[in-house]
This record gives sequence, structure tokens and C-alpha cells, in this order.
Amino acid sequence: MEAAAEASKELKRKKRMKLLAYALAFAIFQTVVILVFSLTVMRIKNPKFRVSSITVEGLMVAAPNPPYFNIKLNAQVAIKNTNFGHFKFENTTIWFDYGGVRFGDAFVAKGRSKARSTKKMDVTVELNSNDIPNNSSLQSEIESGFLTLTCHSKLSGKVQLMKLIKKKKSAEMKCAMLVNLETKAVQDINCQ
Repeated sequence: MEAAAEASKELKRKKRMKLLAYALAFAIFQTVVILVFSLTVMRIKNPKFRVSSITVEGLMVAAPNPPYFNIKLNAQVAIKNTNFGHFKFENTTIWFDYGGVRFGDAFVAKGRSKARSTKKMDVTVELNSNDIPNNSSLQSEIESGFLTLTCHSKLSGKVQLMKLIKKKKSAEMKCAMLVNLETKAVQDINCQ
């Protein structure tokens, strides 16, 4: 009888140990799943804001003193959202400069980029050299047939994950472009 009672106690102890081992294994598994989820899905990154293409719609150039140009550009900007939640951004302005002198602005309307996708928008801007000082290297660039322009912008907004977590993020853009004045085309766009 004592041997049977002892065996029963031993069996109950083994069952409890087995149950404890299963509970511990489940807790470790859940911890690993939560850790992987938080390191991949829940990590919120800054979106990328770039000029993907530019076409020249109108171009007027004059090289005598003072040098002058008037360009109408149609730019396609791309907002690449690599997060698992959508990115809702505010209105922003893309400003163009030549030799550090700001001489044109383009408006980008507020919008929303879906999760893990790229939103493309068209922006039109008309640029002229009225605000550029005469002592710049504009004369020599116009005579060479190539004009170097840069554009800058900062896009601010919020990334929203699972309708619970909202985090402010921003993307900065700085692109340099080379406009061929003879073919009336943008040859090279280099964005950082």
C-alpha cells in the first residue's frame, strides 16, 4: 500500500514537472515571438523623400549681360514608406537654389503613403534667375550649355501602426540636378 502511495506521489510530481516544463517552453516561445515582432514590425523608420524624375516643359535662356534663364519643370516626387503602418504627412515646400541662392518654390500637398509602398506625386515649378546675383558663375554655366540646380525639402508627418501607435517622423531631401540647355532635358539627378 505504501509503495502504491509512494508511486502515486511520484507520478503526480512528474506530471507537475512536465506541466511546468511545458509552461516554461510556452513562455520562452512567446518571448521570442514578441521580441522578433518588436524588432521587425514595430521598429518605425524614417520614410524616404526623393525626386524620381524631372522633365523640362519650357526653357528660355539668354547669355548676354546679364545672364538669364526661365525654366518650367515638371517633377515627380516619391515618398517611400518602408514601415508596416501608413505615413500621413503635412504640406511642404520644395525649394530650388542655384549657388546657394534660393530662387524658386514648389508646393507639395499633404497626403498619405500606405504601408510598405511608395506614393508618387507630380509637382510643377517655374524658375527664373531674377533673384540670382550677377557676380555668380551663371554666365559661364549658360555658355557651357549645362546648368546645375539643387532642391531641398523636409517632409514631416506621423507613422501610425495598428491604429494604436503614432510616432512623428520626417524625411529630408537634397537633390542636385544637371540641366542640359541644348537638349532641354535633365541629364542627371543625384539625391541624398
